[in-house]
Formats: sequence, structure tokens, C-alpha cells
Amino acid sequence: MTDLLSDATRRDFLKMSAATGLAGTSALTWDAQAQSAPLNFYTWSAAVDLVKSHVTAFELSSKLKVNYNNAPWAQYREAMVTKFVGKAPIDVLWVSDSWLPEWAEAGWIAPIDSFSNLTQYNAETDEFCLESMRYKGKQYGLTYYSDYMAFFYDDAVLKKAGIKAPPKSWDELTAQCLQIKKAGLSEYPMMLSMARESWLIEFLSALVFSNGGRFVDDSGVPVMADPKKGAQQALQWVVDAVTKHKIISPACVETGELNGLKAFSSGNHAFALLSRYRIRTLNDPKQSAIAGRVKQALMPAGNGGSHATVGWMRFHGMTAQAAADKTKAANAAKLIEWFGGKAGSQYQFQKMLFSDLGSGFGVKGLFKDPDIQESYKKYADIAMFEKQQLLARKKDVIARWFGEWDEVNSTAWQSAILGKSSVAAALKKSSDTWNDLRKS
Repeated sequence: MTDLLSDATRRDFLKMSAATGLAGTSALTWDAQAQSAPLNFYTWSAAVDLVKSHVTAFELSSKLKVNYNNAPWAQYREAMVTKFVGKAPIDVLWVSDSWLPEWAEAGWIAPIDSFSNLTQYNAETDEFCLESMRYKGKQYGLTYYSDYMAFFYDDAVLKKAGIKAPPKSWDELTAQCLQIKKAGLSEYPMMLSMARESWLIEFLSALVFSNGGRFVDDSGVPVMADPKKGAQQALQWVVDAVTKHKIISPACVETGELNGLKAFSSGNHAFALLSRYRIRTLNDPKQSAIAGRVKQALMPAGNGGSHATVGWMRFHGMTAQAAADKTKAANAAKLIEWFGGKAGSQYQFQKMLFSDLGSGFGVKGLFKDPDIQESYKKYADIAMFEKQQLLARKKDVIARWFGEWDEVNSTAWQSAILGKSSVAAALKKSSDTWNDLRKS
């Protein structure tokens, strides 16, 4: 991705991070007696240089030492579980919202509700992020990154087809796709990735939520097979789009999120569901054939639905091992605040991730930050970014058995799309599997 932050600017920013870290923040006035044992900090291998820089600034400001380690995302969860079981020294680590129930139930991570220097940020944090960090009434971390599934369109293609505005509903999207297809502008106007990969549950959740539906209710009971709960309506739209209207390629079941991005950026489609942060790549002339033409619209709404979408987030958590030691826990909380909260007077790490990678954030006030506004307007509309984020919802299927259920659910949706089963049968299979796993 194109770097929106020059090297000189970044150096100045990091100097400021080190210089202002302790200024004016009572939560960063630290006990000198608690500075001996290093903090063991684990992340996956993302933004490594930024993480190292921010760790260095933390060490300079706090006089605490940090042992920083990382592992590839694909192996991270397994590596951490192995370390938990082996009681390896870990104090602070990155956690995906998808793992929270499992890790909390196992007693590997600890709640942070007693640390006021962390919970003070809740008032400024997006609600879906807070909900994603909570399990059984307790909060387990501080978010540093969040984003959501977004709806994009190629404005030039719509104009060529005589379409004045993007669709507001899934039915209107069907009509516009047929109009574009009839004009010979695209064989498959809608780009939808339905391959079995970790992104699939995000695509499915966005479809279901915008149709006014859910997979499970607040008590964990599956409602996905209920014709009135939105999931059936969502899946039926996809099936019809592939088999009846032919506005989505049947190859969608083999297309992952990254390949979907490449296909849309090559100019083969008019619409796409993709991760929100992808708009930076889509409007980058070095990476996209349709740069300058891609705009975001609200997620289309189903009949009786809304413009809701699914959001996800990642957070800094504290291990139960660290929480068991009062001094270690206090120091771990300081490191968590440095990354997830303010370092000095700013949410510096979240701003750096946004500037360097286009990553989303879970802090409501950052939408008004002049630096972020100036950066984002170069490739997209920040007002639309914020408007859709206010409608983002956490995944409702995160449970200890999510991984096992997800495999069955993914296959069920693909079977219906390929005509191997009915929509009702596919969702019944998914619902029955959830019930079986929940009971066992």
C-alpha cells in the first residue's frame, strides 16, 4: 500500500511519542519499584516496524523493559495456545474477537475491569468494539484496531449505465446489475467472495444483518433457519443472483477476499463487498485499474432490514499469569494503555496504523482528527466511513465451538449456491449443527 506518512513525518511522530509519553497523564505516573521484570509481549506479524517503534517509545517513557515477540497470523492462535498450556511467560498479547470465549473460559486471559486507566476509554470506544471485548459481563482488553464489511461501487460504470445513485436495497442492486449487464458493461456486475476461508463469516454476517436477520439470538439459540429472521432471505438473494439473474459468477465459491479485491480493482465488476480498508488500495493508481472511481455506499438493506453491516476488532489482552501478580498486572495495564489508549495526549498507535496501512479504529473521536481527515480525503469519504461504522454490529456466532460450526455453515451456504441443496435445507443443517455443538 502507498504510505501516506513520509519518513520524516514518522520520525517526528515517534520522537513526539517518546517525549510526551508521560506528560499530563496521571495513569502514566508509575511506581519506580515496579520496573525490574520485563514485560513479555506477543503479537502476530503485522505492522512489526510500527510496533517496535512504539515499544521503544514506551520503554523510554516508562523505564520498563519489554520482550517483544511475534508469530505469523496463520500460526499465531496455535502458537499461543501451546504457550498457554506450557505456562510460557506471556503478559500482554494481541487477541482476536473470535478467540475470546475460548481463551476466557480456559482461564488464559484475565478481565481488565479493575484497571480504571483502561476502562476510562470505554466512553470513547465504538459500542460494537466494546461488545466484542466482553464475555459473560466482563471486559478483556482495549481495542487498537477495528473495521467492517463495506459496500463499494465503480462510479464510472454506473454513470455509463445511466444509473444516478448506488442502490439502497438488495432488490435495487439486482435491478442495477441487470441494467449494467444488459448494457454490456460487465458479465457479472456484483463481486461477492464466497470461498471457504476466515473472511467468509464476515461476508455472510453482513448479508444476514442487512436483511434484518441473525444467526443466533442473545441467549445463543440458533434462529438462522427461521424464515422470518433474515438469514434465509440473505442466502436466497445470493442463490438467485448466481443461478437466476446471473449477476454473480458461480465461481464466487472459489473466490476469496483477496482475489475478489483483485477482480474488482481490475475493472471486471460494478459492485463489491470488501473490507472497508480496501478502498485505499482500490483508489491507488499503482494498484488499481479503477483508481479514483471507487466510492463507498451504505450496505444495501433487505426487505424489513437496514443498512447494518458486520464489524470486527482486535484488542490487547492481559494474561491470567500477569494478572496474578499485582506489580506485573499494573505494568501490563500500562503497556495495554500505551497501545490501545492514549500515549501522552493522543491515540498514537491507532493513528500510526491508519496513516501507514489505512487500518480502521474503534475510537469515535478519531473521525474528527484533522490528520486522519486530511489523509482519508485523498482516496475516500470519511463521512461515509463513519456513517457505516455506526451501523456495524459484532458477529453473533462467536462461541467456543465457532470453528467447528463455521466449517459446516460455510459448506451449507456453498451447497445452496451451487444448487446441491435448498436454501431451507442448508440453513437447517447449519442450525442443527449449532444446536448439537452447543449441547455437547
